Amino acid sequence: MGMTSRGTGDDLEENHEINVTPFIDVMLVLLIIFMVAAPLSTVDVPVDLPGSNAAPADRAPEPVYITVQKDLTLSLASETIDRAALGARLDVLTNGDRSQRIYLRADETVAYGKLMAVMNLLRASGYLKVALVGIEGAAVQP
Repeated sequence: MGMTSRGTGDDLEENHEINVTPFIDVMLVLLIIFMVAAPLSTVDVPVDLPGSNAAPADRAPEPVYITVQKDLTLSLASETIDRAALGARLDVLTNGDRSQRIYLRADETVAYGKLMAVMNLLRASGYLKVALVGIEGAAVQP
């Protein structure tokens, strides 16, 4: 509650207005604390990713499969294609529908970096919905 001196004499008039400056200062300090703390909460720790026993998801009536073989060649709908032609061939199979899910299969000997390179090709072509395919119901090694 603030006091103001308006007029002459010994009577002080009360000021009933809320001073919001301290509230704004506190909120800005909290914002800065959360902005600094948020990146620290994510940790990059190298781990061996486990397998999954999750129930298989529903598939589209006509799914589009891309297969990365042992020798890193790409197959799309059972035909071998060149990496440069991947985007154009996908546009033909999906009728230009880039929101359609693409199923990506890879041999288990394919390195993770090589699989990510194929996923980057899909992203560059505009296909952002990619599902990784595994053997359903296979025993997962601990």
